[in-house]
Amino acid sequence: MNMRIISGKYKGRVLQENHYDHIRPTTDKVKQALFTKLQFEIEGARVLDLFCGTGGLGIEAISRGAREVVFVDQNERSVSLTKKNLASIKESARVVKSDAVKFLEREKGQYDLILIDPPYNSEVYEKIINVIFNNNLLAKEGTIVCEHSKQRPFSWEPFDVYDEKNYGTIALTYLTFMEE
Repeated sequence: MNMRIISGKYKGRVLQENHYDHIRPTTDKVKQALFTKLQFEIEGARVLDLFCGTGGLGIEAISRGAREVVFVDQNERSVSLTKKNLASIKESARVVKSDAVKFLEREKGQYDLILIDPPYNSEVYEKIINVIFNNNLLAKEGTIVCEHSKQRPFSWEPFDVYDEKNYGTIALTYLTFMEE
């Protein structure tokens, strides 16, 4: 499946083709919906792309003006593909080969946008949400976006769901801090 950058500085650029079964890229339709919803939050943002796969989501954020994007994946092929895709647009970014939970447990600083897109059958969603909260990794006005199967309910506490959209079998859930 050819993936392309939808908008911004690198609009229309085609990313390296994914030939790996372990990577399930976000479809253009879902990516378009996600970035249209967050279009005014990307410029100048610090973004974390967990389970980055090909780097497609984080690279879309770079194209739309993100100040910094950090890519994390535990699979060497994903890390390599992300680096190749960054090189193809002549951008550099921090790409980390690590288990997402372990990365979050040692990470410092806050992110304006955190993208979470693990394998849908993964059991890590709630764990990751809790580590983000406990380590204060989300900026006060920040957003977490979780891509997941719409068939599976989650507890998103201690964050609030401020929107959820379904695209066929895929759901995007948008989280922010609970109102005090």
